Amino acid sequence: MKEHPVYSKNVIEFVKVGWEFCNWLEIDDIDKTEVFEWKALKILPLLYLKMSLLVKPESVLDDFLEKTVTEADYDYIRQKVKLIMGRFDDYLEVFTNDIHLSETPIISTVSENIADIYQEIKDFLHNYRTAVTEIMNDALVELITQFEIYWGQKLVNVLRAIHQAYYVNEDLEQ
Repeated sequence: MKEHPVYSKNVIEFVKVGWEFCNWLEIDDIDKTEVFEWKALKILPLLYLKMSLLVKPESVLDDFLEKTVTEADYDYIRQKVKLIMGRFDDYLEVFTNDIHLSETPIISTVSENIADIYQEIKDFLHNYRTAVTEIMNDALVELITQFEIYWGQKLVNVLRAIHQAYYVNEDLEQ
């Protein structure tokens, strides 16, 4: 019998990295911008790599998956990252479908994009934890779909902004 895709090595490895990412944002008491950026520059590319190795299965359920990240959870992560990033939270967005319609620069924030990524991964992890193969399967389908159309681009944009803040801008703590 063939093993179900939700139990594949690549999915299990993503779950580990996703858990580390969420745990880092929820629990770690990072108060220095430089430390946060250093960790982000390690974990964000790893998240992207692990996502790129996943194969999207076919959806099997008609039900909606449970969304567990509340507005308060989302705002906690967003505010935490905003406080840590300080003046480096804002960055110019250049990779958006609407850029050609805008006459002014489009501003995005590291904090909101990190919170968006967190929300997608945390909701996936919650559904994956059910250990119900069909729910795990559809959570994986949703995660990959949202990565392709939504949070994958946010991840690479945030990585670009954090790279700029960490390596190019001097004296981060002032």
